[in-house]
Amino acid sequence: MLRDDTSPVKERIKAIKQSRPEISFKACGNTRENMSKVENKEIPIIPEATMVKSGVVRVMELQEQGWTYVKP
Repeated sequence: MLRDDTSPVKERIKAIKQSRPEISFKACGNTRENMSKVENKEIPIIPEATMVKSGVVRVMELQEQGWTYVKP
């Protein structure tokens, strides 16, 4: 979803970011690193996203701050 080279929704993410700047998109550094190893190339991330070291850890940090994780 956040890969600049293959995301089928990057234009939608760009539109969301422009209309709702309070929404942020985070890319997991661990996932990106593993994908880079498998594909033997650097994985580009869309400009609207910022990297976090670990997506799971970031979700846990937010939950500790009172945020709620909703799983569909």
